Amino acid sequence: MKNESGEASVEEENQKQPKEAGKFIKIKKFTFIMGIFLVIFLTAGITTIALTFGDEKVESLAPDKHAEFEKLYSTYDKIKDDYYEEVDEEKLVDGAINGMIKSLDDPYSAYMDKKEASSFHESISSSFEGIGAEIQEQDGQIMVVSPIKGSPAEKAGVKPNDIILSVDGKSVEGLTSSEAVLKIRGEKGTKVDLSISRAGESEPIELTIKRDTIPIETVYAEMLDDGVAKIQVTSFSEHTVQELKTSLEEMSKKDMKGLVLDLRGNPGGLLDQAIKMASLFIPNGEVVLQVEDRSGKKDVYKSENDGELKIPVVVLIDDGSASASEIVAAAVSESADIPLIGVKSFGKGTVQTAQDFEDGSNFKYTAAKWLTPEGNWIHKKGIKPDINVKLPDYASLPYISPDKELKASDSSSEVKAAEEMLKVAGHDPGKIDGFFDEATKNAVTAFQREQKIKETGTIKDDTTVKLMQVIREKILKNDTQVKKAVEVLKKEINK
Repeated sequence: MKNESGEASVEEENQKQPKEAGKFIKIKKFTFIMGIFLVIFLTAGITTIALTFGDEKVESLAPDKHAEFEKLYSTYDKIKDDYYEEVDEEKLVDGAINGMIKSLDDPYSAYMDKKEASSFHESISSSFEGIGAEIQEQDGQIMVVSPIKGSPAEKAGVKPNDIILSVDGKSVEGLTSSEAVLKIRGEKGTKVDLSISRAGESEPIELTIKRDTIPIETVYAEMLDDGVAKIQVTSFSEHTVQELKTSLEEMSKKDMKGLVLDLRGNPGGLLDQAIKMASLFIPNGEVVLQVEDRSGKKDVYKSENDGELKIPVVVLIDDGSASASEIVAAAVSESADIPLIGVKSFGKGTVQTAQDFEDGSNFKYTAAKWLTPEGNWIHKKGIKPDINVKLPDYASLPYISPDKELKASDSSSEVKAAEEMLKVAGHDPGKIDGFFDEATKNAVTAFQREQKIKETGTIKDDTTVKLMQVIREKILKNDTQVKKAVEVLKKEINK
Protein backbone atom coordinates (compact mmCIF):
# COMPACT_ATOMS: atom_id res chain seq x y z
CA MET A 1 0.00 0.00 0.00
CA LYS A 2 0.97 3.47 -0.22
CA ASN A 3 0.56 6.43 1.72
CA GLU A 4 0.52 9.92 0.83
CA SER A 5 4.11 10.12 0.52
CA GLY A 6 3.93 8.01 -2.40
CA GLU A 7 2.72 4.63 -2.13
CA ALA A 8 -0.44 3.15 -1.66
CA SER A 9 -0.13 3.77 1.89
CA VAL A 10 -2.17 6.61 0.81
CA GLU A 11 0.27 5.61 1.27
CA GLU A 12 3.36 5.74 2.79
CA GLU A 13 5.29 2.76 3.24
CA ASN A 14 7.26 2.81 6.29
CA GLN A 15 9.81 0.45 4.93
CA LYS A 16 13.46 0.61 4.61
CA GLN A 17 15.91 -1.59 2.85
CA PRO A 18 17.60 -3.85 5.36
CA LYS A 19 21.16 -2.83 6.05
CA GLU A 20 22.52 -6.37 5.92
CA ALA A 21 23.96 -7.48 2.60
CA GLY A 22 22.55 -10.41 0.70
CA LYS A 23 19.13 -11.92 1.17
CA PHE A 24 16.43 -9.93 2.86
CA ILE A 25 12.71 -9.66 2.98
CA LYS A 26 10.36 -6.78 3.49
CA ILE A 27 6.74 -6.45 3.57
CA LYS A 28 5.53 -3.45 1.81
CA LYS A 29 2.60 -1.89 3.28
CA PHE A 30 0.16 -2.43 0.65
CA THR A 31 1.12 -1.76 -2.85
CA PHE A 32 2.85 1.27 -3.33
CA ILE A 33 0.84 3.84 -1.99
CA MET A 34 3.58 4.29 0.07
CA GLY A 35 2.41 7.11 1.13
CA ILE A 36 1.48 6.52 4.77
CA PHE A 37 0.61 9.39 3.29
CA LEU A 38 -2.91 8.60 2.20
CA VAL A 39 -2.51 10.65 0.98
CA ILE A 40 -0.12 11.25 2.75
CA PHE A 41 -1.12 8.41 3.08
CA LEU A 42 1.78 7.19 3.18
CA THR A 43 2.47 4.36 2.90
CA ALA A 44 1.31 1.54 3.61
CA GLY A 45 0.00 0.16 2.51
CA ILE A 46 2.06 -1.56 0.61
CA THR A 47 3.82 -3.94 2.62
CA THR A 48 6.80 -4.63 0.54
CA ILE A 49 9.33 -7.25 0.84
CA ALA A 50 12.64 -7.31 -0.76
CA LEU A 51 13.77 -10.80 -1.45
CA THR A 52 17.30 -11.70 -2.41
CA PHE A 53 18.07 -8.50 -4.20
CA GLY A 54 20.61 -6.69 -2.06
CA ASP A 55 22.00 -3.65 -3.84
CA GLU A 56 22.07 -5.19 -7.29
CA LYS A 57 20.86 -3.04 -10.17
CA VAL A 58 18.45 -4.10 -12.88
CA GLU A 59 20.27 -5.13 -16.02
CA SER A 60 19.07 -3.86 -19.37
CA LEU A 61 17.36 -6.34 -21.61
CA ALA A 62 19.46 -7.19 -24.61
CA PRO A 63 17.40 -7.37 -27.83
CA ASP A 64 19.17 -10.48 -29.05
CA LYS A 65 18.22 -12.33 -25.86
CA HIS A 66 14.61 -11.17 -25.92
CA ALA A 67 13.26 -11.38 -29.44
CA GLU A 68 9.74 -11.12 -28.07
CA PHE A 69 10.45 -7.44 -27.40
CA GLU A 70 10.79 -6.64 -31.09
CA LYS A 71 7.25 -5.24 -31.22
CA LEU A 72 8.05 -3.00 -28.27
CA TYR A 73 11.27 -1.67 -29.85
CA SER A 74 9.55 -1.16 -33.17
CA THR A 75 6.67 0.76 -31.58
CA TYR A 76 9.08 2.91 -29.58
CA ASP A 77 11.13 3.78 -32.67
CA LYS A 78 8.07 4.55 -34.77
CA ILE A 79 6.57 6.88 -32.16
CA LYS A 80 9.89 8.60 -31.51
CA ASP A 81 10.56 9.17 -35.22
CA ASP A 82 7.14 9.69 -36.79
CA TYR A 83 4.68 10.91 -34.14
CA TYR A 84 3.29 14.28 -35.20
CA GLU A 85 4.75 16.02 -32.13
CA GLU A 86 8.04 15.71 -30.28
CA VAL A 87 7.78 13.05 -27.59
CA ASP A 88 9.45 12.68 -24.22
CA GLU A 89 11.53 9.52 -24.61
CA GLU A 90 11.81 9.00 -20.85
CA LYS A 91 8.04 9.26 -20.56
CA LEU A 92 7.63 6.60 -23.27
CA VAL A 93 9.90 4.19 -21.43
CA ASP A 94 8.17 4.87 -18.10
CA GLY A 95 4.82 4.23 -19.79
CA ALA A 96 5.99 0.93 -21.25
CA ILE A 97 7.24 -0.33 -17.89
CA ASN A 98 4.11 0.90 -16.18
CA GLY A 99 1.97 -0.89 -18.74
CA MET A 100 3.74 -4.20 -18.17
CA ILE A 101 3.29 -4.00 -14.42
CA LYS A 102 -0.33 -2.86 -14.69
CA SER A 103 -1.05 -5.89 -16.89
CA LEU A 104 -0.32 -8.06 -13.85
CA ASP A 105 -3.58 -6.78 -12.38
CA ASP A 106 -1.95 -6.79 -8.95
CA PRO A 107 -2.54 -3.83 -6.61
CA TYR A 108 0.72 -4.57 -4.81
CA SER A 109 2.95 -4.38 -7.89
CA ALA A 110 3.84 -0.95 -9.27
CA TYR A 111 6.39 1.16 -11.09
CA MET A 112 7.58 4.47 -9.67
CA ASP A 113 9.32 7.10 -11.77
CA LYS A 114 12.12 9.16 -10.25
CA LYS A 115 9.77 11.64 -8.59
CA GLU A 116 7.52 8.94 -7.15
CA ALA A 117 10.49 6.85 -6.01
CA SER A 118 12.00 9.87 -4.29
CA SER A 119 8.70 10.47 -2.50
CA PHE A 120 8.66 6.81 -1.49
CA HIS A 121 12.09 7.01 0.08
CA GLU A 122 11.10 10.18 1.94
CA SER A 123 8.20 8.31 3.44
CA ILE A 124 10.45 6.01 5.41
CA SER A 125 12.13 8.88 7.22
CA SER A 126 11.27 9.96 10.76
CA SER A 127 8.41 12.14 9.54
CA PHE A 128 6.68 13.47 6.45
CA GLU A 129 4.08 16.04 5.51
CA GLY A 130 0.62 15.06 4.37
CA ILE A 131 -2.69 13.85 5.76
CA GLY A 132 -1.45 10.53 7.13
CA ALA A 133 -3.24 7.60 5.58
CA GLU A 134 -2.32 4.32 3.98
CA ILE A 135 -3.79 3.64 0.55
CA GLN A 136 -3.65 1.08 -2.20
CA GLU A 137 -4.93 0.70 -5.73
CA GLN A 138 -7.67 -1.88 -6.08
CA ASP A 139 -9.65 -2.64 -9.23
CA GLY A 140 -8.80 0.75 -10.68
CA GLN A 141 -9.80 2.61 -7.52
CA ILE A 142 -7.80 4.15 -4.69
CA MET A 143 -8.77 2.55 -1.40
CA VAL A 144 -7.80 3.56 2.11
CA VAL A 145 -6.18 0.79 4.09
CA SER A 146 -6.03 2.77 7.29
CA PRO A 147 -5.45 6.33 8.56
CA ILE A 148 -2.44 6.86 10.81
CA LYS A 149 -3.12 7.27 14.50
CA GLY A 150 -3.51 10.94 15.43
CA SER A 151 -3.15 12.09 11.81
CA PRO A 152 -5.28 14.73 10.07
CA ALA A 153 -6.87 11.88 8.10
CA GLU A 154 -7.96 10.07 11.25
CA LYS A 155 -9.24 13.26 12.85
CA ALA A 156 -11.21 14.06 9.70
CA GLY A 157 -12.97 10.71 9.92
CA VAL A 158 -11.23 8.82 7.12
CA LYS A 159 -11.81 5.09 7.63
CA PRO A 160 -10.44 1.76 6.34
CA ASN A 161 -11.96 0.70 3.00
CA ASP A 162 -13.00 4.23 2.05
CA ILE A 163 -12.66 4.75 -1.71
CA ILE A 164 -11.09 8.05 -2.75
CA LEU A 165 -13.01 9.30 -5.79
CA SER A 166 -11.25 12.60 -6.41
CA VAL A 167 -8.53 14.88 -5.08
CA ASP A 168 -9.10 18.63 -5.35
CA GLY A 169 -11.95 17.98 -7.75
CA LYS A 170 -9.98 15.71 -10.11
CA SER A 171 -10.83 12.03 -10.42
CA VAL A 172 -8.17 9.54 -9.32
CA GLU A 173 -9.84 6.57 -11.02
CA GLY A 174 -7.27 4.55 -12.93
CA LEU A 175 -4.29 6.10 -11.16
CA THR A 176 -1.66 4.00 -9.43
CA SER A 177 -1.33 4.41 -5.70
CA SER A 178 1.96 6.22 -6.28
CA GLU A 179 0.29 8.73 -8.57
CA ALA A 180 -2.57 9.23 -6.12
CA VAL A 181 -0.17 9.80 -3.23
CA LEU A 182 1.61 12.57 -5.12
CA LYS A 183 -1.72 14.33 -5.57
CA ILE A 184 -2.79 13.93 -1.96
CA ARG A 185 0.36 14.76 -0.07
CA GLY A 186 1.64 18.32 0.27
CA GLU A 187 3.18 20.90 2.53
CA LYS A 188 2.13 21.36 6.13
CA GLY A 189 -0.65 23.92 6.50
CA THR A 190 -2.08 23.47 3.00
CA LYS A 191 -5.47 21.88 2.44
CA VAL A 192 -6.64 19.08 0.19
CA ASP A 193 -10.23 18.32 -0.83
CA LEU A 194 -11.17 14.64 -1.02
CA SER A 195 -14.36 13.07 -2.28
CA ILE A 196 -14.85 9.67 -0.66
CA SER A 197 -17.23 6.79 -1.27
CA ARG A 198 -18.07 4.70 1.80
CA ALA A 199 -20.10 1.53 2.06
CA GLY A 200 -23.54 2.27 3.47
CA GLU A 201 -23.51 5.90 2.34
CA SER A 202 -25.68 6.81 -0.66
CA GLU A 203 -23.74 9.99 -1.46
CA PRO A 204 -20.01 10.77 -1.60
CA ILE A 205 -18.49 12.27 1.54
CA GLU A 206 -16.69 15.55 0.92
CA LEU A 207 -13.69 16.24 3.16
CA THR A 208 -11.33 19.18 3.40
CA ILE A 209 -8.22 18.11 5.29
CA LYS A 210 -5.39 20.35 6.45
CA ARG A 211 -2.02 18.70 5.91
CA ASP A 212 0.44 18.45 8.76
CA THR A 213 3.75 16.89 9.73
CA ILE A 214 3.21 13.18 10.35
CA PRO A 215 5.77 11.77 12.78
CA ILE A 216 6.57 8.12 12.39
CA GLU A 217 5.88 6.99 15.92
CA THR A 218 4.60 3.46 15.95
CA VAL A 219 4.09 2.35 19.57
CA TYR A 220 1.80 3.89 22.20
CA ALA A 221 1.50 2.44 25.71
CA GLU A 222 -0.83 3.11 28.63
CA MET A 223 -1.87 1.40 31.85
CA LEU A 224 -5.53 0.58 32.22
CA ASP A 225 -7.14 -0.69 35.43
CA ASP A 226 -6.15 -3.69 37.54
CA GLY A 227 -2.66 -4.12 36.15
CA VAL A 228 -3.71 -4.41 32.49
CA ALA A 229 -1.53 -2.53 30.01
CA LYS A 230 -2.57 -1.61 26.48
CA ILE A 231 0.11 -1.15 23.84
CA GLN A 232 -0.96 0.01 20.39
CA VAL A 233 1.32 -0.62 17.42
CA THR A 234 0.29 1.53 14.45
CA SER A 235 2.77 0.28 11.81
CA PHE A 236 5.98 -1.71 11.44
CA SER A 237 8.94 0.56 10.79
CA GLU A 238 12.66 0.19 11.43
CA HIS A 239 12.54 0.78 15.19
CA THR A 240 9.10 -0.62 16.06
CA VAL A 241 10.28 -3.71 17.93
CA GLN A 242 12.72 -1.68 20.01
CA GLU A 243 9.93 0.80 20.79
CA LEU A 244 7.75 -2.11 21.87
CA LYS A 245 10.46 -3.54 24.10
CA THR A 246 10.92 -0.15 25.73
CA SER A 247 7.17 0.15 26.31
CA LEU A 248 7.02 -3.34 27.80
CA GLU A 249 9.78 -2.41 30.23
CA GLU A 250 7.95 0.78 31.21
CA MET A 251 4.69 -1.09 31.76
CA SER A 252 6.47 -3.79 33.77
CA LYS A 253 7.75 -1.10 36.12
CA LYS A 254 4.11 -0.14 36.64
CA ASP A 255 3.30 -3.70 37.71
CA MET A 256 1.83 -4.94 34.43
CA LYS A 257 -0.06 -8.22 34.98
CA GLY A 258 -1.66 -8.59 31.55
CA LEU A 259 -1.24 -7.06 28.08
CA VAL A 260 -3.59 -5.93 25.33
CA LEU A 261 -1.59 -5.72 22.09
CA ASP A 262 -3.62 -3.43 19.84
CA LEU A 263 -3.02 -3.97 16.10
CA ARG A 264 -6.23 -2.30 14.94
CA GLY A 265 -5.79 0.03 12.01
CA ASN A 266 -2.21 -1.17 11.49
CA PRO A 267 -1.59 -1.40 7.71
CA GLY A 268 1.73 -3.25 7.90
CA GLY A 269 5.37 -2.44 7.27
CA LEU A 270 8.67 -4.26 7.54
CA LEU A 271 8.60 -8.04 7.56
CA ASP A 272 11.66 -8.42 9.75
CA GLN A 273 9.98 -6.29 12.41
CA ALA A 274 6.85 -8.44 12.23
CA ILE A 275 8.92 -11.61 12.73
CA LYS A 276 10.83 -10.10 15.65
CA MET A 277 7.66 -8.81 17.26
CA ALA A 278 5.83 -12.12 16.95
CA SER A 279 8.90 -13.84 18.42
CA LEU A 280 8.48 -11.85 21.64
CA PHE A 281 5.28 -13.81 22.29
CA ILE A 282 6.07 -17.18 20.71
CA PRO A 283 8.23 -19.94 22.25
CA ASN A 284 11.70 -20.32 20.79
CA GLY A 285 11.76 -22.54 17.70
CA GLU A 286 8.02 -22.32 16.95
CA VAL A 287 7.02 -21.23 13.44
CA VAL A 288 6.22 -17.55 12.87
CA LEU A 289 5.35 -17.74 9.16
CA GLN A 290 6.18 -19.38 5.86
CA VAL A 291 7.04 -17.63 2.59
CA GLU A 292 6.19 -19.59 -0.56
CA ASP A 293 7.40 -18.78 -4.10
CA ARG A 294 5.63 -19.75 -7.31
CA SER A 295 7.44 -23.08 -7.53
CA GLY A 296 6.03 -24.04 -4.16
CA LYS A 297 9.34 -23.73 -2.33
CA LYS A 298 8.82 -22.55 1.24
CA ASP A 299 11.13 -20.64 3.54
CA VAL A 300 10.10 -21.16 7.15
CA TYR A 301 10.78 -18.45 9.75
CA LYS A 302 10.88 -19.49 13.38
CA SER A 303 10.88 -17.64 16.66
CA GLU A 304 14.27 -16.81 18.13
CA ASN A 305 12.83 -15.81 21.47
CA ASP A 306 15.26 -15.77 24.37
CA GLY A 307 12.48 -15.62 26.93
CA GLU A 308 8.71 -15.65 26.60
CA LEU A 309 6.54 -12.94 28.10
CA LYS A 310 5.27 -14.43 31.36
CA ILE A 311 1.93 -12.66 31.48
CA PRO A 312 -1.39 -13.31 29.68
CA VAL A 313 -1.79 -11.48 26.36
CA VAL A 314 -4.67 -10.79 23.99
CA VAL A 315 -4.44 -9.16 20.54
CA LEU A 316 -6.94 -6.75 18.98
CA ILE A 317 -7.52 -6.74 15.20
CA ASP A 318 -9.96 -5.07 12.83
CA ASP A 319 -10.54 -4.50 9.12
CA GLY A 320 -7.64 -2.03 9.06
CA SER A 321 -5.15 -4.65 10.34
CA ALA A 322 -3.19 -5.76 7.29
CA SER A 323 -0.04 -7.47 6.09
CA ALA A 324 2.64 -7.36 8.79
CA SER A 325 0.04 -6.94 11.51
CA GLU A 326 -1.78 -9.99 10.15
CA ILE A 327 1.48 -11.95 10.23
CA VAL A 328 1.85 -11.16 13.93
CA ALA A 329 -1.81 -11.89 14.69
CA ALA A 330 -1.77 -15.24 12.88
CA ALA A 331 1.57 -16.22 14.40
CA VAL A 332 0.66 -15.55 18.03
CA SER A 333 -2.72 -17.21 17.51
CA GLU A 334 -1.46 -20.43 15.93
CA SER A 335 1.93 -20.77 17.65
CA ALA A 336 1.21 -19.33 21.09
CA ASP A 337 -2.57 -19.77 21.54
CA ILE A 338 -3.01 -16.05 22.19
CA PRO A 339 -6.66 -15.08 21.61
CA LEU A 340 -7.61 -12.56 18.92
CA ILE A 341 -10.44 -10.12 19.63
CA GLY A 342 -12.24 -7.69 17.31
CA VAL A 343 -13.43 -8.13 13.72
CA LYS A 344 -12.00 -9.83 10.64
CA SER A 345 -8.70 -8.37 9.39
CA PHE A 346 -8.00 -6.87 5.95
CA GLY A 347 -6.53 -9.88 4.16
CA LYS A 348 -3.15 -9.24 2.50
CA GLY A 349 -1.11 -12.40 2.10
CA THR A 350 1.54 -11.50 -0.46
CA VAL A 351 5.07 -10.12 -0.29
CA GLN A 352 6.75 -7.78 -2.74
CA THR A 353 10.26 -7.36 -4.10
CA ALA A 354 11.60 -3.83 -4.58
CA GLN A 355 14.30 -2.96 -7.11
CA ASP A 356 15.94 0.37 -7.93
CA PHE A 357 17.05 1.44 -11.41
CA GLU A 358 20.21 3.44 -12.05
CA ASP A 359 18.20 6.62 -12.80
CA GLY A 360 16.49 6.60 -9.39
CA SER A 361 13.18 5.05 -10.47
CA ASN A 362 12.14 1.63 -9.21
CA PHE A 363 9.55 -1.07 -9.44
CA LYS A 364 7.96 -3.51 -7.05
CA TYR A 365 6.21 -6.72 -7.85
CA THR A 366 4.68 -9.55 -5.88
CA ALA A 367 7.31 -12.27 -5.55
CA ALA A 368 5.74 -14.67 -3.09
CA LYS A 369 2.89 -15.29 -0.72
CA TRP A 370 3.14 -15.72 3.02
CA LEU A 371 1.39 -18.45 4.95
CA THR A 372 0.50 -18.71 8.61
CA PRO A 373 2.41 -21.19 10.83
CA GLU A 374 -0.18 -23.84 10.01
CA GLY A 375 0.06 -23.14 6.27
CA ASN A 376 -3.08 -21.04 5.83
CA TRP A 377 -3.19 -18.31 3.17
CA ILE A 378 -5.30 -15.41 4.40
CA HIS A 379 -5.14 -13.34 1.19
CA LYS A 380 -8.45 -11.60 0.44
CA LYS A 381 -9.98 -13.62 3.29
CA GLY A 382 -8.51 -12.00 6.37
CA ILE A 383 -8.15 -13.49 9.83
CA LYS A 384 -11.26 -14.14 11.88
CA PRO A 385 -10.90 -13.29 15.57
CA ASP A 386 -11.51 -15.88 18.26
CA ILE A 387 -13.95 -13.48 19.88
CA ASN A 388 -15.91 -11.29 17.49
CA VAL A 389 -16.64 -7.86 18.97
CA LYS A 390 -17.76 -4.79 17.04
CA LEU A 391 -17.43 -1.18 18.11
CA PRO A 392 -20.67 0.76 18.82
CA ASP A 393 -22.62 1.74 15.70
CA TYR A 394 -21.81 5.41 16.24
CA ALA A 395 -18.12 4.61 15.70
CA SER A 396 -19.00 4.35 11.99
CA LEU A 397 -20.75 7.71 11.66
CA PRO A 398 -19.41 9.76 8.71
CA TYR A 399 -17.37 12.91 8.97
CA ILE A 400 -19.11 16.27 8.63
CA SER A 401 -17.12 19.16 7.21
CA PRO A 402 -16.96 22.11 9.64
CA ASP A 403 -17.00 24.43 6.61
CA LYS A 404 -20.48 23.30 5.59
CA GLU A 405 -23.46 24.86 7.35
CA LEU A 406 -26.41 22.66 8.25
CA LYS A 407 -29.55 24.62 9.02
CA ALA A 408 -33.32 24.48 9.25
CA SER A 409 -35.10 22.89 6.27
CA ASP A 410 -31.89 21.26 4.98
CA SER A 411 -32.18 17.61 3.97
CA SER A 412 -29.04 15.50 3.44
CA SER A 413 -26.95 12.59 4.63
CA GLU A 414 -24.87 15.07 6.66
CA VAL A 415 -27.98 16.19 8.54
CA LYS A 416 -28.82 12.56 9.30
CA ALA A 417 -25.30 11.97 10.61
CA ALA A 418 -25.56 15.10 12.76
CA GLU A 419 -28.92 13.93 14.16
CA GLU A 420 -27.37 10.59 15.13
CA MET A 421 -24.44 12.39 16.78
CA LEU A 422 -26.76 14.65 18.73
CA LYS A 423 -28.67 11.65 20.02
CA VAL A 424 -25.45 9.94 21.14
CA ALA A 425 -24.41 13.21 22.80
CA GLY A 426 -27.63 13.14 24.86
CA HIS A 427 -29.79 15.61 22.91
CA ASP A 428 -32.92 14.24 21.22
CA PRO A 429 -33.24 15.54 17.62
CA GLY A 430 -36.60 13.84 17.10
CA LYS A 431 -36.97 11.52 14.13
CA ILE A 432 -33.60 10.70 12.58
CA ASP A 433 -34.52 11.13 8.94
CA GLY A 434 -31.96 13.55 7.49
CA PHE A 435 -34.37 16.51 7.65
CA PHE A 436 -33.33 19.52 9.75
CA ASP A 437 -36.63 20.31 11.46
CA GLU A 438 -37.56 22.21 14.62
CA ALA A 439 -36.69 19.28 16.88
CA THR A 440 -33.23 19.10 15.30
CA LYS A 441 -32.74 22.83 15.80
CA ASN A 442 -33.73 22.59 19.47
CA ALA A 443 -31.28 19.72 20.00
CA VAL A 444 -28.51 21.75 18.36
CA THR A 445 -29.25 24.77 20.53
CA ALA A 446 -29.25 22.63 23.68
CA PHE A 447 -25.93 21.09 22.66
CA GLN A 448 -24.40 24.52 22.02
CA ARG A 449 -25.60 25.74 25.40
CA GLU A 450 -24.10 22.72 27.13
CA GLN A 451 -20.77 23.16 25.35
CA LYS A 452 -20.78 26.95 25.90
CA ILE A 453 -20.84 27.63 22.16
CA LYS A 454 -22.76 30.51 20.58
CA GLU A 455 -26.38 29.36 20.30
CA THR A 456 -27.11 29.69 16.59
CA GLY A 457 -29.30 26.65 16.11
CA THR A 458 -27.20 25.72 13.08
CA ILE A 459 -24.31 23.29 12.74
CA LYS A 460 -21.05 24.74 11.45
CA ASP A 461 -17.47 25.49 12.50
CA ASP A 462 -17.02 25.10 16.29
CA THR A 463 -20.33 23.29 16.70
CA THR A 464 -19.40 20.66 14.13
CA VAL A 465 -15.91 20.20 15.55
CA LYS A 466 -17.19 19.90 19.12
CA LEU A 467 -19.96 17.50 18.11
CA MET A 468 -17.48 15.14 16.44
CA GLN A 469 -15.09 15.51 19.35
CA VAL A 470 -17.80 14.41 21.78
CA ILE A 471 -18.51 11.36 19.63
CA ARG A 472 -14.81 10.51 19.48
CA GLU A 473 -14.58 10.70 23.26
CA LYS A 474 -17.62 8.44 23.54
CA ILE A 475 -15.97 5.87 21.29
CA LEU A 476 -12.77 5.90 23.34
CA LYS A 477 -14.71 5.66 26.59
CA ASN A 478 -16.90 2.84 25.30
CA ASP A 479 -14.32 0.85 23.33
CA THR A 480 -16.15 -2.47 23.41
CA GLN A 481 -13.20 -4.36 21.95
CA VAL A 482 -10.78 -3.14 24.62
CA LYS A 483 -13.37 -3.85 27.32
CA LYS A 484 -13.73 -7.43 26.13
CA ALA A 485 -9.94 -7.80 26.01
CA VAL A 486 -9.63 -6.57 29.60
CA GLU A 487 -12.40 -8.93 30.67
CA VAL A 488 -10.60 -11.91 29.13
CA LEU A 489 -7.29 -10.91 30.70
CA LYS A 490 -8.73 -10.44 34.17
CA LYS A 491 -10.03 -14.00 34.13
CA GLU A 492 -6.53 -15.23 33.29
CA ILE A 493 -4.87 -12.96 35.86
CA ASN A 494 -7.21 -14.12 38.61
CA LYS A 495 -6.82 -17.85 37.96
